Amino acid sequence: MPDSRYRKTSGSVSAITYHLVWCVKYRKKFLTGAVEVRLRELIVAKAKELDCEIIALEIMPDHVHLFVSALPVNAPQHLANQFKGNSSRILRQEFSFLRTRIPALWSRSYYVGSAGTMSAETIQKYIEDQKERQ
Repeated sequence: MPDSRYRKTSGSVSAITYHLVWCVKYRKKFLTGAVEVRLRELIVAKAKELDCEIIALEIMPDHVHLFVSALPVNAPQHLANQFKGNSSRILRQEFSFLRTRIPALWSRSYYVGSAGTMSAETIQKYIEDQKERQ
């Protein structure tokens, strides 16, 4: 049975996960009801397009938490920009009140944190112990 923690391509094996968080401009509580449902659909579709696997997704009234597994070719900045830009454009087209109440849907900033299958201490010890294993 293959280990689902790892993403395999023809040239790499990786286990890269990111926790992304981004907020509605001015922390307005617009991500409810139909907007929340549509945003979830857009994020799932964009993740598929970017070949990311969604581990967890929570849409709060004024911000989004997304935990994804990504390939090494996708920088976290690229992922955040893709999720934010695509969803903002489409949501503002489909929900006119989002265009009239705020100048942009998302604030310019975001949070990204990486999570791995091993702690930094474990990796450091593994590397330091390499010579002893020869």
